[in-house]
Amino acid sequence: MPYIEMPKLSDTMTEGTLVKWRKAIGDTVSVGDILAEIETDKAVMELEAFDDGTLKEIYVPDGGKAQIGEKLALLLGVGESMPKKKGEAPITEKRDLADAGEHGQEVSPKSKTKVEPAAAPVHVASAGRVKASPLAKKIAVAKGVDLATIHGSGPGGRVVAKDLESAPTKTSRAPAAASAPIISTILPEGAKRIPLSGMRKIIAERLLASKTQIPHFYLNIEVDAGELLKFRSQANVHLEKAGAAKLTINDFVLKAAVEAAMKVPRVNASYAGDSIIQYADVHLSVAVAVEDGLVTPVVRQAQKKSLREISEAVKDLATRARTKKLKPEEYQGGTITVSNLGSHGIDNFFAVINPPQAIILAVGAIVKKPVVNAQDEIVPAHRLAIGLSADHRVVDGAIGAQYLAELRLLIENPVLMLI
Repeated sequence: MPYIEMPKLSDTMTEGTLVKWRKAIGDTVSVGDILAEIETDKAVMELEAFDDGTLKEIYVPDGGKAQIGEKLALLLGVGESMPKKKGEAPITEKRDLADAGEHGQEVSPKSKTKVEPAAAPVHVASAGRVKASPLAKKIAVAKGVDLATIHGSGPGGRVVAKDLESAPTKTSRAPAAASAPIISTILPEGAKRIPLSGMRKIIAERLLASKTQIPHFYLNIEVDAGELLKFRSQANVHLEKAGAAKLTINDFVLKAAVEAAMKVPRVNASYAGDSIIQYADVHLSVAVAVEDGLVTPVVRQAQKKSLREISEAVKDLATRARTKKLKPEEYQGGTITVSNLGSHGIDNFFAVINPPQAIILAVGAIVKKPVVNAQDEIVPAHRLAIGLSADHRVVDGAIGAQYLAELRLLIENPVLMLI
């Protein structure tokens, strides 16, 4: 029976914090029991047991941190006894060959001698050993795939053969390592050093990768938000009478972003090395500020949802994001992102692309300012600035402009969002 190891619970996770053990040493464990609560860089999740047995040892206490693949505890099944040293396989009379290779070796039931695996060595991330089936390891070697980059769908996050079906074959050399970052080591009087949280580390790594590996280009528009404000006000009067939640400006922008992506599908895509993946569904990522940084929960198949359904989904996801109650599938797999800082008083800005997506929208505040109308008169108007950051490997300037034109049409004519 394998050791209980720190699973990879999100695509950006490198380590986890063991918040609390639900089981104690000596407790009997059955498949499906919750062993512990683990905090990732984005959420607090439950660690489920995939084997029956008795919890014999705990290596990481409550509050402790562990890298992915690091041993957390030892679970012994029937017929198994304590290993002589930590890290060795439990001693048993018979070992299920389906688990052979789980610890890098195979044990013959008859001779009980170690047999080296036939597959060539597989790259192991510095954060810890990657759990993978023997077949998955062989496929990874054949395709030149780094198992550390694959999200496992097997028990405990184990990578299995089907997880590698769509993994691209390595056809080019890895990019040269970036130069060492400039880091301040001087601590002036009165200053204090704040350790990075797991989330902050991931944000730093992903945004550095985004800005250094993705060729960003930027477009911006300023739209007339007058009709949107009127339409929202009228809608909220009826919603308030019905006892329903009111719509926000951001709800309309999100709906418009989705509808515009359906009109210009080339922005709803990702760069895949030797190809571009264009998605059939718009999985809308919405930037939500939390205590340690930023989370982007995803509204699945947003093109199939009404304005109110998007509004309700975002409110629910944002609430659970701030309390770290999101499930991994609720913040992974987005295809476009919208970041809105209007409520913070920011008039306009550009955001960093959320890889592997191709675009991100940056939405500012609605500002009342003088403009020149069609009759060449200076009149007061409500204007909304929107910035688009795009991956130039996927989206060209003309495509970005088409997308923003569709977005402008929808925001300036909000009734179109209901058709």
